[in-house]
Amino acid sequence: MHKKILLITSTILIAVIGFISCINNNNPMPEDVRGKDYAGASTCISCHKNIADIYIHSAHHNTSRISSAENIDGSFTSPANEFVYSDSMKVTMEKKGNTFYQTAYINGAETESHPFNITIGSGRKAQTYLYHAGDEIHQLPISYFMPTASWANSPGFPANNIFFSRNIPSKCFGCHASAANVEVVQTGSLELSEKYLPGQQLLSIDCERCHGPAKLHADYHTAHPGETVPKYITVITKLSRQQKMDMCGVCHSGNKKELKSVFEFKPGDDLHDYQEPDFMHVDINKMDVHGNQVQLLMASKCYQQSKDLNCLSCHNAHGDEIQNMALFSQKCMVCHTEANHNFCTMKPAPGLVLQANCIDCHMPALPSKKVTLLTNHQESPRPDYIRTHLIAVYNKLNNAITK
Repeated sequence: MHKKILLITSTILIAVIGFISCINNNNPMPEDVRGKDYAGASTCISCHKNIADIYIHSAHHNTSRISSAENIDGSFTSPANEFVYSDSMKVTMEKKGNTFYQTAYINGAETESHPFNITIGSGRKAQTYLYHAGDEIHQLPISYFMPTASWANSPGFPANNIFFSRNIPSKCFGCHASAANVEVVQTGSLELSEKYLPGQQLLSIDCERCHGPAKLHADYHTAHPGETVPKYITVITKLSRQQKMDMCGVCHSGNKKELKSVFEFKPGDDLHDYQEPDFMHVDINKMDVHGNQVQLLMASKCYQQSKDLNCLSCHNAHGDEIQNMALFSQKCMVCHTEANHNFCTMKPAPGLVLQANCIDCHMPALPSKKVTLLTNHQESPRPDYIRTHLIAVYNKLNNAITK
C-alpha cells in the first residue's frame, strides 16, 4: 500500500516538474536586447543594491529616460510655457491628456504638434527632447536650459523658423543609451538610412554598458553565493591607465568619426579600434558638450607627471558628486601638499579656504564655442559653460593659461 502511494506521488511530482519545465521553455525570461551574454540591470541590482541606490541619481543613469512629468523640466503653465520666435510665431509646451507636447503656432493657428517621448540630459545643465516619427527618432525644437531656468532653442536649430524634422542617428545614443538597434537600409544609390527597430532601444547608461556583459558573472555567483572573488566580469581596478582612459573616452573624447559602433566597446578594448579620437591635439577654445575632457586631462602636467592619474582618480562613476568642490579638492591635495613644495602659493582672499575649492581656479568653467542656446526673448545665443579638464594656472582676468 505504501509502495503504491509512493509510486503515485512520484508520478504526480514528475508530471508537475515536467509541466513547469514546459511552461518555462515556452515562456523564457526576456532576453536583453543586446543579446544572450547580457544579464540586464535588474539582475545586477539583486546583488549590488547599495551601488544601484546611489547610481540612480547619477548623470550617467539619467542621461536618457522615457519622458514624464517627473523628468521634464520647465513650465507647462502660461505664459512661462512659451518660446517666442517672433510676434507671429511661437512654440507652446502643452499637456494633452496624459501626454506632453510641443506645439507650433503661426499667426495664432496650430501648425504642428509632437510629443515628448524621450528626455535627453540629467537635468543638471540642460535637457533636450526626442519624439518617435515612425521608425525614425527626431529632436524637438525647444530644449530647457537650467542656468536661465527657461525654455531655449535647441542647439544648432534655426532661430527664425520652427523645425521639427531633425533626425537623430543611432550614433547619438552611443553616449546617451545602452543600446539602440537599427536596420540600415539603402535609400539612394549612395545613401543609407537607419530605421529604429521597435522595442530595441535601452535607455540610460546601465551597469553592463561600462562593466561589460555580465550573464556568466551573474549565473556563476548566483550558483556560488559564497564566492567573493568576481568571476567572468572585468574588474575595472585591474585595467591599465590607458584602458581606463579609453573606457571614459568612448563618450568623453569628442564627437569623432566612428570606425564601428561604440555599443560594441567592452572594458579593456582599444578605443582606436572604434573611433578616431585625437588625443594629441588640444584646443581649449573648442570645448564641446560632446566632450574632449580626456584630451584636455591628458595634456595637463598633472597627468603627464603622474603614473596612474586617470578619470576615475577623481570621479566616482556611480555617484553624483559633480558640485562637491571640497571633495574634488581633497583629491588634488593627495599630491599637492606643503611638504611636497607644490601646494598653492596664492594668498587667499578673506573668507576663502583654499582647501575647499581648488577646482574653480585650476579647472574653470569656460564658455563653449560649439554649443550655444538662444533663450526666450534673446537676440543672440548664450554659450553653455563647460568645466575644462586642462588642469593649469589660469589668469583670473580672462581665464587664459599663464606661462
